[in-house]
Amino acid sequence: MNAHANEKSQIPRDDYLWDRSGFPDPEIQRLESLLAEFRHDLDHPLVLPATSLPAPGAPSFLRFLQKGWVFPPTRRLAAAAVILLAIPTSLYFTLRSHNAPPATAYGWNVASLQGSPQIGTQILSANRSAGKLHVGQTLTTDSTSRASLSENDLGEIQVEPDSRLHLLQSAPDRKRIRLDVGTIHAAIWAPPTQFVVDTPSAVAVDLGCAYTLQVAPDGSGTIRTTIGWVGYRLNGRDSFIPAGAMCSTRPAHGPGTPYFEDASPQFREALANFDNAQRSDPTVAKQLDIILRDARPKDSLTLWHLLSRTTGPARVQVYGRLAALTPPPPGVTRGGILQLDPHMLDLYWNAFGLGDISIWRFWEQSSSPNASPSP
Repeated sequence: MNAHANEKSQIPRDDYLWDRSGFPDPEIQRLESLLAEFRHDLDHPLVLPATSLPAPGAPSFLRFLQKGWVFPPTRRLAAAAVILLAIPTSLYFTLRSHNAPPATAYGWNVASLQGSPQIGTQILSANRSAGKLHVGQTLTTDSTSRASLSENDLGEIQVEPDSRLHLLQSAPDRKRIRLDVGTIHAAIWAPPTQFVVDTPSAVAVDLGCAYTLQVAPDGSGTIRTTIGWVGYRLNGRDSFIPAGAMCSTRPAHGPGTPYFEDASPQFREALANFDNAQRSDPTVAKQLDIILRDARPKDSLTLWHLLSRTTGPARVQVYGRLAALTPPPPGVTRGGILQLDPHMLDLYWNAFGLGDISIWRFWEQSSSPNASPSP
């Protein structure tokens, strides 16, 4: 019995860790000896050795090495462990920051809506995850495929069959694509002027809107706006297309004269003939007479554009009809408009309530080197 009790008393007890009763483990005693200088004394506050901070910006695992401290064996082992753990962690985040691709490298999301669109040679299908269109890449749809193109800060673009487009730019303040051929439907929530589409015959600048843009194989195009308004430009020739209006373009000629789609057939036909004819054509005057005769107050949109597309007596006629349909606002004079005074033309445009033209002027100033379609 006594032998058994004596043997039991030699077994280490966990109670020692709580109240120091029982037989202590030798390893615990060794650790207590090493840490004795840091034992808490209820009668005296704990005082740690004074230290000084490392130089600003120095990695934390170097602070001991900087001071040239000499550690007891146990603390040298702990410090070594910290360093060994810190080195791979530091290398991981350093390499990650150097190798992380820029935000634009993540690309725009492309999903198949029908058939098998292609990003370069990569074929997308409806049952696979979205692909990525990166700057410099081409998205193509054939006669049986449609695609959705989206970017978080931009909006969504639906790409119809037989279309081909390129992603040219994807900076935080400028998104730009080139539509070579085909049809897109754009719903844009990015700030005005941040989304630009190059086509063979004009540059379309989003001014806060939704629209449909079509480009034919010969490079001609048509744009229809459903929300907001769009600016259309080629080599300084501008057209503004508000909701409910449309405008056509031709290579080398640029945008034609915009008009509301509910205008009379005679008005629309005469305007198309006017845009396509040479100014020396004797029928031009007759087409202009039809346009002015059938114009409604809302067709002031078209007449405002015709001011810069006519000269001499024809411009006087256009101004007369425009002033009758929409009286000139304060600050606008007949002489100033006939001289195409830029400030007065802008005031007249703003009087239509179709959009503040200062947004367009800002884009002109910031983007004039790129205001023509890219090659």
